[in-house]
Amino acid sequence: MSFSEEPVVKITNATIFQDNTTVLSELDVDIEKGEFVYLVGRTGSGKSSLLKTLYGDLPLRLGDIKVAGYNIRGLKSGDIPFLRRKIGIVFQDFELFYDRNVSENLHFVMKATGWKDKAKMKSRLAEVLMRVGLGAVSSKMPHQLSGGEQQRVVIARALLNEPQILFADEPTGNLDPEVSEGIMKLFLEINKSGTAVIMATHNHHFIKQFPARVLKCDKGKILDSKNEEFELTGMY
Repeated sequence: MSFSEEPVVKITNATIFQDNTTVLSELDVDIEKGEFVYLVGRTGSGKSSLLKTLYGDLPLRLGDIKVAGYNIRGLKSGDIPFLRRKIGIVFQDFELFYDRNVSENLHFVMKATGWKDKAKMKSRLAEVLMRVGLGAVSSKMPHQLSGGEQQRVVIARALLNEPQILFADEPTGNLDPEVSEGIMKLFLEINKSGTAVIMATHNHHFIKQFPARVLKCDKGKILDSKNEEFELTGMY
């Protein structure tokens, strides 16, 4: 891993598309290593499209983006697994395999990202489950877990490769408030250990309770609390 001072995400004059529609344009944003950043904005304002571009699910056609040392523009499909080893992705709707137990879900990602040593895989799997407070669920099926526990499994999966940054797209959107706060605190603990986090959220309370830098998608642009003050209204 490189320990250069280069930002973990560097966006330069980029335009984000969803299909053939421009959703965000003229973006210039840096996210430093170890930083925690909220991403807010109304539904349809471009939050998910931006995240999908950052982790290689949507192509970048205009401008330049660098994530964990990888140039996203012109990223070849064969390079995406290598990018994914440097980042973690946490989805709102979990995206677990419901016909496999927790251990098998995590093993699938390990194999897909190049792990081969079975002893190391077993050790790392136990380590990440302990990290998210789920030391005893490896043989359980997803349907045997609560929503909060399933999301913790997803976070454990995202941590397998010791990512430089976690991209979290509404990670508490399907959870009740008490469970959501536990998940939020888990992200903050992960961040304190040095992993950058960019979290898309509609939750005003998190931003008030756990203040951090805010990026707001608004009318096709991004407002940055590092550079200007703005209201957090219009997040839905």
